[in-house]
Amino acid sequence: MVALSGSHTIGQARCTNFRAHIYNETDIDSGFAGTRQSGCPPNSGSGDNNLAPLDLQTPTAFENNYYKNLVAKKGLLHSDQELFNGGATDPLVQYYVSSQSAFFADFVAGMIKMGDISPLTGNNGEIRKNCRKSN
Repeated sequence: MVALSGSHTIGQARCTNFRAHIYNETDIDSGFAGTRQSGCPPNSGSGDNNLAPLDLQTPTAFENNYYKNLVAKKGLLHSDQELFNGGATDPLVQYYVSSQSAFFADFVAGMIKMGDISPLTGNNGEIRKNCRKSN
């Protein structure tokens, strides 16, 4: 999962998805939080759809800067920063910082493994209208 989370080296997130992290949490670089706050107002309903890159330095390149950002406490999403926050996944994040080729290899292996998952179909599965809750 740590390797697959590296896909966040590309893309953007909506203000509504990172607002709480940049305003209310302490596991974030204060300068980075300030930069993100300039494009994401503190009040819900204001600027909810404003976008910010998941990787500030290279938002369109697939590489290991995502992990470097986490070590620097510059993860945009709370869930991303949790990968490097004094827990069991810290050593793997540090490994990916030091070895982009290891990240690439583990990412490929993870994508293949995820692609081999057989989806539930018919009465055994459910296509959710809202992915956060059952229909």
